[in-house]
Amino acid sequence: MRILIAEDDMTSRRFLSKFLTKYGECDVVVDGMEALDAYLIAVKENNPYDLVCLDIMMPKVDGVKVLKAIRDFEKQRGLAQEERAKIMMITALADTEYVHKAFEYGCEAYAAKPIDTEKLVEVMYTLGVIKNNS
Repeated sequence: MRILIAEDDMTSRRFLSKFLTKYGECDVVVDGMEALDAYLIAVKENNPYDLVCLDIMMPKVDGVKVLKAIRDFEKQRGLAQEERAKIMMITALADTEYVHKAFEYGCEAYAAKPIDTEKLVEVMYTLGVIKNNS
């Protein structure tokens, strides 16, 4: 599995990368522009991400805008639902408006900081990006 982690907070970035490396190859970026670049490069190289973890509040372009750009791009390419990247939003915000907007744009899951690793594994299992719940 290929995973893209877009997170501007170094502690969260390290934690997610260390944890998710058990489940696949992780690429890590620090802002929304890098996230879009990494996503597009992966598609161009015909090696797309299976899971994209986007922090909502990032410099340059926030996670919700990155989510919308990815979904618009997938729509333009005519990708079927099962071919699209699974996108999980990650935030420390208690602001439900951002979360609602993210689900409107097509994210599949949402995780609040601090990340509960058991719930994260459960969500990845439910999304079908990992095969067993262990």
